[in-house]
Amino acid sequence: MDHFLQSQTWADFKASLGRRVHQQSGPGWRFLAVEEKNPAGKVLYAPYGPVATSPEAFDAALAALVKAARSCGAVFVRIEPVSAGLELPSAAAELRRRGLQPAPVNQQPELSRVIDLEGDFEDVLAAMKPVNRNLYRNIHKKGVTFRTSQDPGDIRILLNFLHMAARRNGFKPQSDEYLTQVAASLMPAGAATLFVAELHGDPIAAALVYDSADTRTYAHAALDDSHRKLSAGIPLVVTLIADAKTRGLKHVDLWGVAPSDQPDHKWAGFTAFKNSFGGREVSYPGTWDLPVKKFRYRAYRLARKLRTKLLPTPSA
Repeated sequence: MDHFLQSQTWADFKASLGRRVHQQSGPGWRFLAVEEKNPAGKVLYAPYGPVATSPEAFDAALAALVKAARSCGAVFVRIEPVSAGLELPSAAAELRRRGLQPAPVNQQPELSRVIDLEGDFEDVLAAMKPVNRNLYRNIHKKGVTFRTSQDPGDIRILLNFLHMAARRNGFKPQSDEYLTQVAASLMPAGAATLFVAELHGDPIAAALVYDSADTRTYAHAALDDSHRKLSAGIPLVVTLIADAKTRGLKHVDLWGVAPSDQPDHKWAGFTAFKNSFGGREVSYPGTWDLPVKKFRYRAYRLARKLRTKLLPTPSA
């Protein structure tokens, strides 16, 4: 799968935020990496990258990343080799052999739910829970319709619903400024689309998706609390899946699910929602660091461990 986080449009978006972006390619490999700040100093981060077709191509990409890191003074390179010619479960051993070590936390999800769109769309529908199919086919009877938008100004619809969800569930969404800039950069380029569910012409739910060459990623979604009983979020997702099929995309990545053996995971609720659309579970190697300035990196990891030990333990 070709992930949007390694796309040219994502590079353009990061550059619009004032970030310095590094892009290189060679035989069988390429990467997009962004300079970021960290308690250790500067970091060169390749989200869901580098992309490589073989272990040999991955080694070449890694060497180029290290060279770029040295040129900009980065303390370490941070990667997430989801499409790098490394097969699970041996990927961890292969990465360690190359001098990488697991990052303190994963920056992007290491487990996802992917729907493959090859074949007939009726087969995609058949893999979903019956309630999902029924809502998709019949919700128009309740006056609900769906539309798409690539007008950056329409992002305010999603922002309003995200504010409602944040108040209801007590979480902190990404800032309005960030998502507004995402819309301004990616929507005119055709790399992001807003799907809106409307009841008699009034918005009641919205979802923002990102498209790469072959994959649509379900990124942000929320709905109007006062219309929860309509369950418009379900046919909204089916609609964006159907639209991806119509556009010739090969996959829809529902992005970020909890492990099936962790029912108390903080993502368990929306994982059950995502699983109801069928598809397959996909595991990634996670986030890994390759030290460039080894002493500085060791000091950073040691300081992080000490800070963790000194944190107060929550009372029972």
